[in-house]
Amino acid sequence: MLKAIYSGSIDYMQIMDENGTLDSGLVPKGLTDQMLVEMYKKMSFARALDAKTLSLQRQGRAVTYAPLVGEEAVQIGSASAMRQGDIFVPSFRQHGVYLTRGLPLEKFFIYWRGFEEGGAIPKEVNGLPVIVPVGTQVPHSAGIAYAQKYKKTGAAVIVYVGDGGTSEGDFYEAINFAGVFKLPLVVIIENNQWAISVPRSRQSAAETLAQKGIAAGIKCVQVDGNDVIAMYRATSDAINYSATGPTLIEAVTYRMSMHTTSDDPTKYRPDADVEAWKAKDPIARLMKYLVGKGLWTDSMESKMQDEQLKLIDEAVEKAEQFKPDPRSMFENVYSFMPETLKSEEDEAIAAGFWQG
Repeated sequence: MLKAIYSGSIDYMQIMDENGTLDSGLVPKGLTDQMLVEMYKKMSFARALDAKTLSLQRQGRAVTYAPLVGEEAVQIGSASAMRQGDIFVPSFRQHGVYLTRGLPLEKFFIYWRGFEEGGAIPKEVNGLPVIVPVGTQVPHSAGIAYAQKYKKTGAAVIVYVGDGGTSEGDFYEAINFAGVFKLPLVVIIENNQWAISVPRSRQSAAETLAQKGIAAGIKCVQVDGNDVIAMYRATSDAINYSATGPTLIEAVTYRMSMHTTSDDPTKYRPDADVEAWKAKDPIARLMKYLVGKGLWTDSMESKMQDEQLKLIDEAVEKAEQFKPDPRSMFENVYSFMPETLKSEEDEAIAAGFWQG
């Protein structure tokens, strides 16, 4: 006997196209024009913050940095959908999420200057520090989600992973665990088409990365990652569903810049591809919509840019005046200080090893 026992499909969601035109039937209830204006401001702020940090790195005033340009809608849309108690777990490019969740700007620059204190995330931000190892944050997020379910907090956990990260064993183990235990986990694949120099086509033979969730028995959807409204809706839907179980969202976007400042994408990526994706720019399409509805003007744009640059410059100044305390390398490792680590700190202080 031979019979089909399973068939699956993946839905693709786009609400606002490249011209700023909406599919009104898909716009989520409660999403107001003012909320869209705020999202536009945050997306623009994230891009300005990105440009400033890249400039600082080139001047030797920041460490190796991973630009986010082109991926603002994924991050601002999803972070705007989070509730106050929800927890996010980043990788190393979620600057827009930190910005939306209220991370103090000077903290951002202190981290990218290479100091431990910048990674000590304030509790009210409800997020983890930057996580550089590829894919390891997904099991972390599953564990945190398990804790939320066990303690009945009602919080959802939102984790971000790149297309390259979905090829890691950590990714599969985590989503399998989440599916089995029906955890309140939202996994957002930030599919920017490149894992450093490895293209999406070499990461997986699967037609979509979203369908990887099917094998784990969890809900999955593919979204236009340059559409901030679609990202907002998909994340809101997933958070609302999180009490029932996990969701996997593949956000299809493009990394317009380099993987990090130690990378040269011109060595492996055709310029024609970059140019084609510029037409899909997430900020430009939202601006077209706002201008078309009379919600945004040139004078508002100019005022916003001036205000944002002023805030960024002030934060850079504070960060560069910051004096690091080497004890932070001991004190920010655990939620409490183990005896073995305390003895090492005591020895270091007694030896005065950071006094030169």
